[in-house]
This record gives sequence, C-alpha cells and structure tokens, in this order.
Amino acid sequence: MSEPNAHRAAPWHGTTILSARTAEKVVVIGDGQVSMGQTVMKPNARKVRRLHDGSVIGGFAGATADAFTLFERLEAKLERHNGQLLRAAVELAKDWRTDKYLRNLEAMMIVADKEVTLVITGNGDVLEPKGGIAAIGSGGNYALAAATALVEYETDAEVLVRKAMQVAADICVYTNDQFTQETIETQV
Repeated sequence: MSEPNAHRAAPWHGTTILSARTAEKVVVIGDGQVSMGQTVMKPNARKVRRLHDGSVIGGFAGATADAFTLFERLEAKLERHNGQLLRAAVELAKDWRTDKYLRNLEAMMIVADKEVTLVITGNGDVLEPKGGIAAIGSGGNYALAAATALVEYETDAEVLVRKAMQVAADICVYTNDQFTQETIETQV
C-alpha cells in the first residue's frame, strides 16, 4: 500500500556552500553532490554562480529549481537597484516571505560582492556573517567550523575555503569533493 505523497519520503540532500572574505578577496565555494535518500543522483552539480555581469557571486542550498527561481529574482532585483546587493537582497527576502508562490520555495543562498557577504533565507532573513565567513547546507556546520578554525592561520581566502570544504567532504556523507568556486577581488 502506497502512502499519499510517498515521493516526498526521500528528501533531497547534498549541498555545502561556504564563503570567506579577506581584505583582498571574497570566495564562494560549493560541493557538487546531489543526493536523494541514500543515493547520489549527481556528483558534479554547479551550485555556485556569478550574477549581475560577474560583480556578485552566490551559492545555493536546497531544491535546485527553487534556487534557480531565487537566482533569477535576485538578478532582476540587482538590475532594478543598480547592482546594490544589500538592497536587492532585502527586497528579495521581503518578496520571498510574503509572496504566495515564493513562500513555498525551499532553498537558502549565500551571495557576495566586493563589499558585503549575505545569507538570505525564506524566513525574510538577510544576515551578514560575523568575520566574513558563512556556510549553509547539510555540511555547512562542518565547513563553518573548519573555516573558523583556519582563519587565523590561512590568509588566502581561496586556500581557506578549499581546506574547510575538504573537512566537510570528509565528514558529511551529503558533501563531496567536486568543488565549484567563484572569487571576486575586493581591492582594485
């Protein structure tokens, strides 16, 4: 006998997104694993992207179609607000929380530009992480802990995020070591 909505019994997992910021650069990195239940459905998904002519980088955790919808909405907000990431993120979070369609989207995002790193959630949160390090997804806490421990010893943000993501990949079964990374130089 089949339960109604049995297709929802195996939730999608498999994302770790991490961002770190130094005086020289900001980096967003993500793993490539998408899992359904105990099965790896795809090992090389691209969850980190450039937005707004490359001046914004972002990564998502959650349902892929939902995340793409949110990236499209953020891109439109960036266009409307002349690339002002904080303002665009706040407007997206307002819409996400109040719009009947968007309210059902299941995803989180980390976005960054030269000036700010933000975590955006469907609860209406737009959070700027302490110390310039943020992580989301199933392995997010592992990556965040590793990056926080490494920040005093590793001055290159790209090396820092790779080392921290490797720790997450070694611990979290929903995170692999097929990383996608985007970087923006913060000083010209």
